[in-house]
Amino acid sequence: MTTVGAGVVTTVSHNAGSAFAALRRQITEAGLLGRRPGYYCAKIAATVLAYLGGWAAFVWFGDSWVQLVTAVALGILYTQVAFLGHDGGHRQVFRSRRGNDLLGLILGDLLVGLSFGWWRDKHNRHHAHPNTEGRDPDIAINALAFTPAQAQGRTSWLTRVLTRRQAWLFFPMLTLEGFHLHSASIRHVLTGRHREGWREAVLLLSHLIAYFGLLLLILSPAKALVFMVVQQCAFGAYLGCSFAPNHKGMPILDADAESDFLSRQVITSRNVRGGWFTDWALGGLNYQIEHHLFPSMPRPNLRRAQPIVRAYCQQLQLPYAETSLIDSYLIVLRHLNAVARPALVLPD
Repeated sequence: MTTVGAGVVTTVSHNAGSAFAALRRQITEAGLLGRRPGYYCAKIAATVLAYLGGWAAFVWFGDSWVQLVTAVALGILYTQVAFLGHDGGHRQVFRSRRGNDLLGLILGDLLVGLSFGWWRDKHNRHHAHPNTEGRDPDIAINALAFTPAQAQGRTSWLTRVLTRRQAWLFFPMLTLEGFHLHSASIRHVLTGRHREGWREAVLLLSHLIAYFGLLLLILSPAKALVFMVVQQCAFGAYLGCSFAPNHKGMPILDADAESDFLSRQVITSRNVRGGWFTDWALGGLNYQIEHHLFPSMPRPNLRRAQPIVRAYCQQLQLPYAETSLIDSYLIVLRHLNAVARPALVLPD
């Protein structure tokens, strides 16, 4: 197995082909793949009630600049709802596919305004090939370069300028993530090439009508515009900061890299240390290694699975990355800065 820093890796293969099967057996015997209906009933009810409470507060405050506080709060609540949609997309909540899909459609399309079908297809490709050049859509972002080759491929003046300063621009750019997700969702639904068909189109349209209708009904046009920008920026920044620590700055695999499932998922993922607040704030994504190995594992079981997975990786001498949240951001920024160096020598 070759795993050097956060560069491009060409060989990622453990010599024990049955390594993951043995780990899965331990996890199964510990009962960690079973559903957690009580947890999810309480979690969904509390999150949706908080979401509705946020909009009730919006109506209560009326046409006031105090609504900027409500905008930030709703940005946070949108992300918490999206975390539950993520769990549904991985079939963590219900045993049936239909139940999880329905949950994802309601939470994603109706409550948040994101296409559940578009996100699920994109996210499944990421899980199958995390941090893999040409195969992981999460590192195929035009605005950022994650490998030196991507940085060297930026030839226009604007893309070179952005790449050179991408470490400084990373967090400000996250505030635009909400707008990007909404626009990508709308484009996806308009194509008509999605399995959910008219249901997703109706739910997404219902969200947009309710969202803009409520803003214009309660606020003046100027306040409505500012509210939308603040709320969507808060949503994008929070969501982006929750996903950024997971893989950015970890080894990137060549598209033709030889790899087995266990090694590929572990060496490209990073866990974030913390207690119950970190678990809540990051939606369980702080257990990224365990989540990638067992994507259908219910969120509350990831903490219990961690010591089993960590000990198993140590037994196989497989690198198991875990750090604090702040350190994870510093690693991401250092990686983006290092990747940008080829762009620094390109002529304007």
